[in-house]
Amino acid sequence: MTDFAVPPGYLNTPSVGIPPAPVAAAVAESVERWRTGATRPGEFDQYVDRSRAGFARLLGVEPGRVAIGASASQLVANVAAALPAGTRVLAAEGDFTSVTFPFAAQGLAMTEVPLEALPERVEGHDVVAVSVVQSADGRLVDLPALRAAAEAAGAAVLLDATQTVGWLPLDVAWADWVVAAGYKWLLSPRGCSWLYVRPDAHERTRAVAANWYAGEDPWTTVYGLPLRLAGDARAFDLSPVWLAQVGAAAALEYLGGLDLAQVAAHNTGLADLLLEKLGLPPRSTAIVSLDADPERVAAAGIVSSVRGGRVRVGFHLYNTADDVERVLRALE
Repeated sequence: MTDFAVPPGYLNTPSVGIPPAPVAAAVAESVERWRTGATRPGEFDQYVDRSRAGFARLLGVEPGRVAIGASASQLVANVAAALPAGTRVLAAEGDFTSVTFPFAAQGLAMTEVPLEALPERVEGHDVVAVSVVQSADGRLVDLPALRAAAEAAGAAVLLDATQTVGWLPLDVAWADWVVAAGYKWLLSPRGCSWLYVRPDAHERTRAVAANWYAGEDPWTTVYGLPLRLAGDARAFDLSPVWLAQVGAAAALEYLGGLDLAQVAAHNTGLADLLLEKLGLPPRSTAIVSLDADPERVAAAGIVSSVRGGRVRVGFHLYNTADDVERVLRALE
């Protein structure tokens, strides 16, 4: 795609997504304003509003139900810290620790089960916290089954969509909380993340980093008590990382203009093509975990990551069948 300057063999989106030209240009312009002393703090509010609205659009929720933050774990902490002692939390074995550590750090009772068994093990737990797509190998949780099991058991659900949103259409407004970081599939700078809070979960969420920007009108909550937070999910906002929000505003609008069903078909099509060429069954996910020599893969000009002792590759908008062939040559 002409909007991208991604070199052949770049398959590391699960670690770092590459921005399209409009996103990079927006950040560069903001850096130039900063460099020349033209920056004014209030000018960044518009970017926060745009990124919040962009994330809400991707999830199909109201912008007022979305909080901004700097990382997924920081936002998950707003959920974990509000849970009472004795809360029983169910998680997937080997899930990304930004999902599980905030709960474990509160001393809550944690149970890990295989991802495939998660829905059938919900009964007897108060909260389920799980990544929609597993970071290490791209496996997807069975969302319909999880929803049905959680509703039957009366359990709350937190979903981490960091490895999902931006390439896969999502219907997750039913979850109590949905979090995602922006610097992977959302093609945004590192330093931006979002948390959807379902209206009836608001009172079960705690503003652990309450700050001036979490006020109803941030510019009137910069000094003095009493505590006065916004009435919607903005109560959980973190003071924005300016340049990250500039890039995120442009990136989420860019993605919002695409047909995510087509993006998913493109991404999973390439991933499944690789699996087919390797004699493996399709998995309908954008992430593939390979039993391969990382040094040999790197020597073939492929940018990837090693997770769980295996080479992890991911396919996004800017990848083509040539990238698949490059991987295959590396594995010959």
